Amino acid sequence: MNATTAEPASAPVTEDALRAVVTGERPLRPGPVRTSLTFGWRALLKIKHVPEQLVDVTMFPIMFTLMFTYLFGGALAGSTQAYLQFLLPGILVQANVMITMNTGITLNTDIQKGVFDRFRSLPVWRPSPLVGALLGDVMRYSIGSAIVITLGLVLGFRPEGGAVGVVLSVVLLLVFSFCLSWLWTMLSLILRTPNSVAGVSMMVMFPLTFVSNIFVDPKTMPGWMQAVVEVNPITHLATVVRGLMHGSVPAGEIGWVLVSSVLLVAVFGPITMVLYRNKK
Repeated sequence: MNATTAEPASAPVTEDALRAVVTGERPLRPGPVRTSLTFGWRALLKIKHVPEQLVDVTMFPIMFTLMFTYLFGGALAGSTQAYLQFLLPGILVQANVMITMNTGITLNTDIQKGVFDRFRSLPVWRPSPLVGALLGDVMRYSIGSAIVITLGLVLGFRPEGGAVGVVLSVVLLLVFSFCLSWLWTMLSLILRTPNSVAGVSMMVMFPLTFVSNIFVDPKTMPGWMQAVVEVNPITHLATVVRGLMHGSVPAGEIGWVLVSSVLLVAVFGPITMVLYRNKK
């Protein structure tokens, strides 16, 4: 004869029993700064696990510096050393503003993978994934700047403004690069694929960097070309970086760069946030 054992009836869970489980106070909701820094750390971890992302930060600046110095230095300035003093601040500007394009490409890749849909569902400050990604990229700009300056010193570049002038120029360049990145962030929310973001970004940045005073003095250009170069924001940025590195402080130009940086965020920041909020 089979014996059956009855399961003991479980006691009902009461509200008081549930409250007794929770000990202490509920942790505070993280603020905008904390969440943005967390997403910035995520961007740095991606570099750690995918170091190939640093190719544009390392190889391109080295290639452009060596190529333009030794191919065109003698023809443009009479000697490679004389041309290097003019070229290196410009290459520093070009390297950083070109690196900013990777911001949009990376964000678009995350969007296509559905990562940003998960971020938007989190109970955090809504812009923090975007701001954090941009903050993480500031480290990439810093690495690129260090590589260009170190290579220049090895080749014979000697900034008359000393260490203070170099540091100030890099800080101003990082501020402008961060603000410019909002343009590519906006494009990453409009265009459908990372390749599209890369193509449009290159179409914008190549004229801006080459039709400027990065490589040659605009005085050698035709009048109509000089007019185009003078209104190019990259020209003003290169003038400021070059001036600070060589001991002069172009106050008017510094103000122009800061105003243009604020305008970039003021124009593209709100548009980016509207697109991010309505992204489906």
